Amino acid sequence: MGDMRLIVAGAAGRMGRALVNLIAATDGVTLVGALEGPESQALGQDAGTLAGCGPLGVAISSDALTCVVGADGIIDFTTPRASLELAALAAQARIVHVIGTTGFSAEDLRAIAAAAHHAVIVKSGNMSLGVNLLAALVEQAAHALGSDYDIEIVETHHRMKVDAPSGTALLLGEAAARGRGVTLADKSVRGRDGATGVRESGAIGFASLRGGTVVGEHAVIFAGPGERLELVHRAEDRGIFARGALHAARWGRDKKPGLYTMGDVLGAYQG
Repeated sequence: MGDMRLIVAGAAGRMGRALVNLIAATDGVTLVGALEGPESQALGQDAGTLAGCGPLGVAISSDALTCVVGADGIIDFTTPRASLELAALAAQARIVHVIGTTGFSAEDLRAIAAAAHHAVIVKSGNMSLGVNLLAALVEQAAHALGSDYDIEIVETHHRMKVDAPSGTALLLGEAAARGRGVTLADKSVRGRDGATGVRESGAIGFASLRGGTVVGEHAVIFAGPGERLELVHRAEDRGIFARGALHAARWGRDKKPGLYTMGDVLGAYQG
């Protein structure tokens, strides 16, 4: 089997540039396409030059359909709208689509699930190994500690992040909900303000902080009678997300169509 031919969507962004650099430095994969929106000032530039790793002969384009021809996979950190369009193309081309985008609506998620009938889609609110291992620990702790322990999730990101709670915070919330055998949508509490009354038993709370250049910090707090347990992950380099996304793309190359998570890729939730 030859090199896996990859497209980076959002190639001019911070994550996109990290991915271009990583692909250029990794054996067994080749960059064959780089995508940006039609309004991007990066269109026409060499993706490698823009990323700082030297020319790769791949110009940044807004023509996703042309890029997909001959590709084996797409790695995508863009916007919900762009990711939905790419998922449809991946389904048509029967290729791998790794989605690191966050902020999807319930309708968006249904469309992605439909595309996964024909494409291998790996979607996660966070691509790092550490975060996905953290999610496994959160699930176990929520199950073991029970409802006597209140769960609060606090996340901090850079000032440019546009969605809240973060995809990672929601991933951790889902893990906590699974551990308790409940649905996150039924137990999630966000944005407390004013006279909210006493805390509802079994609630899973979220707090979102934004500022500076923070890559990402997440703390899951289990506050019980007389003690508090905190599970924390701090991202110090966006390279961890790029490495996880590339690993997911390579993992998905020989898989059957379906909607997968980083838990599937890493086997983090296997007993």
